[in-house]
Amino acid sequence: MKFNNIKHVYFDLDHTLWDFDKNSALTFDVIFKEENIGLEIQDFLEAYIPINIDYWARYRNNLVSKELLRVGRLRDSFDALKIQISDESIDKLSNRYISVLPGFNHLLQDTKEILEYLKPKYKLHIITNGFEEIQHNKMQNSQIADYFDTITTSEEAGVKKPHLQIFAKALLKSNAVPENSVMIGDSYEADIEGAKNAGLHAVYFDYYGKLETVQVPQIQKLKELEMYL
Repeated sequence: MKFNNIKHVYFDLDHTLWDFDKNSALTFDVIFKEENIGLEIQDFLEAYIPINIDYWARYRNNLVSKELLRVGRLRDSFDALKIQISDESIDKLSNRYISVLPGFNHLLQDTKEILEYLKPKYKLHIITNGFEEIQHNKMQNSQIADYFDTITTSEEAGVKKPHLQIFAKALLKSNAVPENSVMIGDSYEADIEGAKNAGLHAVYFDYYGKLETVQVPQIQKLKELEMYL
């Protein structure tokens, strides 16, 4: 069942279009070799991924700062693995991670195909909680920036999804109204509940197979958006 009267399509970036997990793993591989950290990447990621998810949830709810997010997730991961590492090394790894990460450009399956499909029919936009200084670089390096009319980051808006203000900012920038707009993202709290509370339509991208019971259309592949748009 297709949506009616949609003119604007908003996407989350990380975990929705840009393959954060793959690009992040490749980044850690590079920076660990630079710093001679003799640790299997997979072992590190098993500790790091849930810690990172928790830090982002707390960052979204203003419980930790950007700086604490950047270093705390690394410190806690090494602590969980009982590996001693200096604060200086943590700081260096944090800075290198941010600079190296946008250089990798793997996209999730069907990203360019669905953008090609949607671009002639709708205005496309990004709403992201990611850091301003790297989100634009990610999109340029992965060659998807030109598909989008606007990019709204949480740092620009001063609040993070699911706060109403970031959606209001994005709508204002794109000269859109909620009833003609739809949000697609992988975070049910940030993307879907945030969009619905702001009056937008929403499609939950359950790429990671959480199989949550939701009150909005749900897809597991981006190509499935063709059923709704």
